[in-house]
Amino acid sequence: MSADGMRVGVVGAGGIAAPHVAAWTALGAQVHVYSVGGASALASRFGSRVVTGLAACIDEAEVVDVCTPTFTHDEIVLAAAAAGRHVVCEKPLSLDHRRASRLVAACREAGVRLLPGQVVRYFPEYEAAHRMVHDGTIGQVAVMRLSRSTAMPTAPWFAEPELSGGPVVDQMIHDFDFARWVAGDVVSVYAQAVGDGTAPISAHALLRHENGAITQVTGGWGRPDTPFRTTYSIRGTAGGLDHDSRSCTPLRWDTDGTAASGGGLLPDFDGVDSPYRRELADFARSIREGTVPRVSAEDSLAALDIALAAAASCRSGRPVDPKEVRG
Repeated sequence: MSADGMRVGVVGAGGIAAPHVAAWTALGAQVHVYSVGGASALASRFGSRVVTGLAACIDEAEVVDVCTPTFTHDEIVLAAAAAGRHVVCEKPLSLDHRRASRLVAACREAGVRLLPGQVVRYFPEYEAAHRMVHDGTIGQVAVMRLSRSTAMPTAPWFAEPELSGGPVVDQMIHDFDFARWVAGDVVSVYAQAVGDGTAPISAHALLRHENGAITQVTGGWGRPDTPFRTTYSIRGTAGGLDHDSRSCTPLRWDTDGTAASGGGLLPDFDGVDSPYRRELADFARSIREGTVPRVSAEDSLAALDIALAAAASCRSGRPVDPKEVRG
């Protein structure tokens, strides 16, 4: 699927904006960029155009792609929806359930589509795990262990939990979404965190799913030399699935004493088939053909509730039902 000729306005020029612009460009979209800083460098890198002002960015776009800090999402998404523009918004939609729900409702009432940036669903190794679980390859899921670690982001706002949510909300939301995608709704979250927003920090969350499955999620922001790494271990009644990005090996699955492996699983983010391209191609298809994208705004809202429940559990020291954070 291409986005040939689709007019896309990317708001923001930070780290996450680059793979978005690269993906839209590869899909054939006409991309323009607006940001309070860095727009010229980003646009020149990919042959995009710079526009001045948020209003102009929205006015010239069919799709507004929000790649700005979380605490700025509300204003941009609401303005885009009011103008009748489809919206891509990086995760998390907001740091508050009611505010995030307002964004979802505004897009729905305006008759425009809202795609949240839960890109992990488009990584081949995670896509394969979901497919194999739902095909019954490993039977009924019983236990999952998921981890995600990287260097602490350098932008100052990440160090302010009230602006970013810290790794529990900003980073671990990817694995919370994946856990729910694979094993279903979550009814209880118990979590603990070590450190604070100004220093390396790690967190651990235990999710209890409605169907009885248990997921352990570990996340962390480390020192500047911390390599990016993700892992999962999924165990079911008939076998298991394992992945570790550190070794860059193919997905391995085993069942009944046999084993098999697939091809390379870590895409080049600037490459032809990056997960961002797959994600945005899915969205472009949903706009042009009326299809249902792999991840919905409601999915991202549910993942946010799990993340907020984990953060609340870290503060209270008790298990929290995600429904409790909806206010």
